[in-house]
Amino acid sequence: MTMKKQGFAAFLRRKQYVIAGAIVAVAAVGTTMYYSSEQEKERQQMEAELAQELAETEQQVAVEEETEQAQAASSVIPPTAPAEESADTAQLTENGALTPDGEAQVAANEQMTADADAEEEKKEDEAAQTAAAKDTLHFSPEDGMLWPMEGDVILNYSMDSTVYFATLEQYKYNPAVIIEGEVNDKVYAVAKGKVTDISNNEETGCTMTVDLGDGYEAVYGQLKEPNFAKGDYVESGHVLGFVAEPTKYYSVEGSNLYFELRKDGVPVDPVEFFE
Repeated sequence: MTMKKQGFAAFLRRKQYVIAGAIVAVAAVGTTMYYSSEQEKERQQMEAELAQELAETEQQVAVEEETEQAQAASSVIPPTAPAEESADTAQLTENGALTPDGEAQVAANEQMTADADAEEEKKEDEAAQTAAAKDTLHFSPEDGMLWPMEGDVILNYSMDSTVYFATLEQYKYNPAVIIEGEVNDKVYAVAKGKVTDISNNEETGCTMTVDLGDGYEAVYGQLKEPNFAKGDYVESGHVLGFVAEPTKYYSVEGSNLYFELRKDGVPVDPVEFFE
């Protein structure tokens, strides 16, 4: 009986060990499964957080790109409107008023228009003055004319008979009067007129022709440093230039002024018209 009890007790102890081992095993498995489940949850949570961070990063990058594009677009300078652009195309504010740039543009356009109008008026005035001066050119023998310079006449006008030219050592007709003078003596306009020609002549050097009106022309030879140009209008008494060194045709006669008066292209005696 005692032995049976001892064997039964030993059996119970073995069973307890088995049950305890099973419980330990089950606990180990349960613990493992518990930790695995927690790790899975943590992994899923980390993946969700990474996905959210990636989405936020992509959104931030997109916003930054849009901002950079907007800044690049705003940094481009718009082309300047042409000068002839009207005020209707000037920049306007939201309430319809001109911006400072628009006002400056309108002012510039108005100034350019005013300058163009002023230039056009100036040209018209000059043309009118030229036409008026041409219309008023009038020369009458009764009015007379000034002497072109002070000095003695060393060779008279002579188209009826020849006169002696010392430098040439010959007699020939003389369509002008040769007035003795000094180099740099002033030469004056004999009457109002328009300069129609300035040219160099072998015989008379620098020669100026002035239209007096009514078919009369005055020719001044052996000049230098003319004060007027072709197309200019001169008044009686204006200094046309100065006496130059004589040409080779007048080396013996010395420095002088060659003065010729023509009527319809034909030389006439200027002494008859001098005051």
